[in-house]
Amino acid sequence: MQQSDHSAPELPSASPRDWGLDPTRLRIIRDALQREIDAGRLPGSVIAIARRGRLLHLDAIGQRDPATGAAITTDSIFAIASMTKPMTSVAILGLAEEGRIALGDPVSRYIPELANLRVVTSLDPTKLETRPPARIPTIQDLLRHSSGFTYRDNGTSAAHKKYPPSSIGGPIKLTKAETIAALAESPLLFDPGTNWTYGYSTDVLGFVVEAVTGKALGDVLQDRIWSPLAMTDTTFALTDAQRLRYARPHAKDVDTGITNAPLMHDIARDMKWHAGGGGAVSTVMDYIRFAEMLRRGGTLGSVRILGPNTVAHMTSDHLPNHIEDRIADTMDPAASGYGFGLGVAVRRSNGVSAIPGTKGDYYWSGVYGTYFWIDPIRELSVVHMAITPGPARLRYRQLIRQLVYQAMTE
Repeated sequence: MQQSDHSAPELPSASPRDWGLDPTRLRIIRDALQREIDAGRLPGSVIAIARRGRLLHLDAIGQRDPATGAAITTDSIFAIASMTKPMTSVAILGLAEEGRIALGDPVSRYIPELANLRVVTSLDPTKLETRPPARIPTIQDLLRHSSGFTYRDNGTSAAHKKYPPSSIGGPIKLTKAETIAALAESPLLFDPGTNWTYGYSTDVLGFVVEAVTGKALGDVLQDRIWSPLAMTDTTFALTDAQRLRYARPHAKDVDTGITNAPLMHDIARDMKWHAGGGGAVSTVMDYIRFAEMLRRGGTLGSVRILGPNTVAHMTSDHLPNHIEDRIADTMDPAASGYGFGLGVAVRRSNGVSAIPGTKGDYYWSGVYGTYFWIDPIRELSVVHMAITPGPARLRYRQLIRQLVYQAMTE
């Protein structure tokens, strides 16, 4: 990993019309979001669109905190949940570039407590039977979610119940050591490399980063990603001043009646360890810089975070051909046709998916309502942040994609 001594320059703003976006059609994005706000589904949101290295659209609409009526702003801070995962993955790949890890290494090389994992033989709700795995999960397995680690909330089997509570949806009550010990006793859902399931894999990668560097994950991300890219509001630990800009959801989801408050704990006060799978907060402008770094092959301005070959490897589909549509089957029906790379979902073809895009585009999202994607062919990076922890967030991912692509003139 190489870094310049200089901060990355700001993304220059430019006229949308000069870079392939129709200003009239861009207004359709605001109109559509305003309808969702008027319906009580969406408190507010911020969107940034960059193309060919220029920031062409930045807009904030609605409220940052419905309880107080405070208006949302372009520097509002959001709990980004699983959008932490791509950043942790980049840190791992940086260590690989330095020869400090190999992607084919078993995780037990760095976390010895995970040397004796077991695989469940069935997903029976009451009975837990296990066997030794064919092999221990590798770093690559963790990056592409083929490790077999899941989340407790992903199912109701006896195997799922063995897992510790995740870093999403409530305070982290266990220490790091207690979490690792609990994961050592949690059965894998399948032999590593044979299937795909979402879960604790990236949190484990965070533990690997800490084991290799001897530093807290947040310090590593600060040194290697956040500071070089001038991501000044991305952190695991909000200051009191930053907390004043922290976005909050509606008290209840208008469609389901579910109370949102338990889903939106104060992340910066509740973590006993830095959750690489879901603990960071950020802003739209911080994250668009991270996205643009990836789109440009690992650099932004004079700052290099990863090499272009590493980014190409990261954003390739790493799932074997027999693993198809697991993201659509288990998480997001609109994601049909996507495989998974080393920290991001990767589109396998121009069609199949309900969301527009092109083969090779890649994305990820957060359970509270944040979303980003990169379309390398169209030289496009988009970040949309909202706090909608209910099922509406899945629909907003589709809407934002449709709205952005309809505004493009080329």
